[in-house]
Amino acid sequence: MDDVSFQEYVASRGHALARTAYLLSGSHADADDLVQAALAKAYARWTHIATLDSPDAYVRRILANQHVSWWRSRRRERLVDRTPEVAIADATTAYATADLVRQVVRSLPPRQRAAIVFRYFDDLDDAAIAAALGCSVATVRSQISRALATLRERCDLADLIATGGTS
Repeated sequence: MDDVSFQEYVASRGHALARTAYLLSGSHADADDLVQAALAKAYARWTHIATLDSPDAYVRRILANQHVSWWRSRRRERLVDRTPEVAIADATTAYATADLVRQVVRSLPPRQRAAIVFRYFDDLDDAAIAAALGCSVATVRSQISRALATLRERCDLADLIATGGTS
């Protein structure tokens, strides 16, 4: 096994993987665990992965699959750090909007969230997202469409709640 090439890969792409994992999981601690688990799986197959045209695509797929797997195992029980009421920590509109979008994105099903993160954060095209998620291009498009519809719907309702129904 080529430990040097794996170490070089982790050194060059580890930060990007951690950012993607954070956007998938919504938590720095979970993101760290997600990256660690994905890289452990990648390390076990590194001799194969290193020969591919795009090792990033393979590792992103591991990351997405691991996230979905964890979500499935945890969906029966959901720990939250806030009460169900919408609490806005900062009075500025920009922060409130960003906080709202983060909350709604975190509430998306994992495959929709992964599709949105890969499209708008990692700037991947439909084919690359389909490869990362192990589905068809049409499925990617429908997942993104549904996620965007949910974002639009929930953000409008939450804006009314945040402003006290005065807007």
